[in-house]
Amino acid sequence: MAQRNEPWPAGTPCWVDLAVTDLGRTQEFYRSVLGWEYGPPRPEHGGYCTALVEGGPVAGLSPTVPDLQDVPHVWQVYLAAREARSCGERAVAAGATQLMEPTEVGPLGTMGLYTDPTGASFGTWEAGEHLGFTVTDVPGAVTWCDLVTPDVATARDFYAQLFGYNYEDAGRDGPPYAVFTVPGGDAPGGGIGGTHPGAGHSVAVWSVCFRSDDVGTAVQRAREAGGSVLEEPFDVEYGRLAVVGGPDRESFAIMTPADPAQRSGRSRPAVRGGS
Repeated sequence: MAQRNEPWPAGTPCWVDLAVTDLGRTQEFYRSVLGWEYGPPRPEHGGYCTALVEGGPVAGLSPTVPDLQDVPHVWQVYLAAREARSCGERAVAAGATQLMEPTEVGPLGTMGLYTDPTGASFGTWEAGEHLGFTVTDVPGAVTWCDLVTPDVATARDFYAQLFGYNYEDAGRDGPPYAVFTVPGGDAPGGGIGGTHPGAGHSVAVWSVCFRSDDVGTAVQRAREAGGSVLEEPFDVEYGRLAVVGGPDRESFAIMTPADPAQRSGRSRPAVRGGS
């Protein structure tokens, strides 16, 4: 297990969370599929609770605000920011729409919410006491985040302007896909890919992939816990991958790396290109 004790470099996916209709049900689902334990809910933050792996935070779960019960449930990806307010100003100047202005979450840090010029929602997080993920390289932790969008060129330009992303093209067949690194980062930060031409009307979305020791077993547990299987396990260059749906129909990927050497540092789960 790798334990992080300092903020992530700016632009790196550093946290994910999900608003849910039934917190207890969702906790049981992810406990079964990914082995999560949980910290106590925080009443001062609307009942928000932190998912833990080996005692370290890996994700957040929160009861849905009553007025937003009918809004689609998706995993929200947050990108690290050195200074949330100036980052938000630069995001808007580069073409983003601000959904929530940067707001202090007590001593934990400062968050903002935006949509990028292609329509994908993303958050920013300026770390205080809460750094974001502190546990990596173990089952149940986030192993990869990426953006799939119909307008790859605009997305790449936007995030390069905002965070200084550098890209390495990785798509060999199908839609374009690039792995990005951030200034000061010591490993690939994530990916940006295009939607499949035959997918019809596709929306832009950031998505998350969690690590598992055995994708097949995790998929079976998801079924038994009331989830759905959106893509059965299949082999990709970097391992074995599946896409499942949770209790609120939120989708996420699960991956087992192919090579034990990839268990050090973030591994690329796939060149998915809009799957």
